[in-house]
Amino acid sequence: MALRNVAEQGGVGTGAFADGKRRSEPRRVILIVSSVGSVSERLIEAMEREFPWVRVDQVDDVDAACRAFSHPVSLILVDICLMREVEGASNRILRLHPQALTAVIEPHGHGQGSSFAEILRSPLVRGVLPMDVRLDVWLSVVRLMLCGGEYFPPVFMLQASRGGHHMPSHSGVATAPRGEIDGVAELTARELQILEMVSRGLQNKLIAAEFRLSEHTVKIHLHNIITKLGAHNRTEAAARYRSFQDRKSSSGFKEFRSTT
Repeated sequence: MALRNVAEQGGVGTGAFADGKRRSEPRRVILIVSSVGSVSERLIEAMEREFPWVRVDQVDDVDAACRAFSHPVSLILVDICLMREVEGASNRILRLHPQALTAVIEPHGHGQGSSFAEILRSPLVRGVLPMDVRLDVWLSVVRLMLCGGEYFPPVFMLQASRGGHHMPSHSGVATAPRGEIDGVAELTARELQILEMVSRGLQNKLIAAEFRLSEHTVKIHLHNIITKLGAHNRTEAAARYRSFQDRKSSSGFKEFRSTT
């Protein structure tokens, strides 16, 4: 029997991290900005089961989102009805939650048409999460964004193409030229593992513990990574890694959605 869409169901997640492999993952917050009750408690529980290091907090107005939370905010899911208010507070949100990506959700089943151009112009929004997909797909998109990726549904991208719009560049980081992004593919397997951990915000001590290395060895790997990529620091290297992953993930999600 087909799964119901995420607006209706809140079944368990896929449990990708139930084996505890990522227990060293630092705690993070997924912040939902929407009227209380519009996103079901069961869906919130499903996200917290799927991502054990995540706490899901929900606020019903933008001012409540502009404050410090118990842990750094990694992802902000905004009700499309509140998008203009969030845009108006974008400077405060970026200052208070510099690590967070922002995506639009439609918990009430509103269409995208009226806000389509606004979403494309937004300097803040890095994705659209539809509520009419299966739970496993929803969780996969959330996982992508927690890793720094962007996601716009294929129908959204098709509308953008037909309307002559270009998908935006976000996060205050210019999209790296193809040569710089492709340089990530030239890294060794260990260097890629370490860079992936850096892109998720882990510090050297936790990376060393994850791979049973010394912090000195991790520092050497990072020096080699930064040198190979021609980056100025670990933040720039991580941004190039995310751009590299975005390109791969975007094509992968389009193929995945076409088969569901």
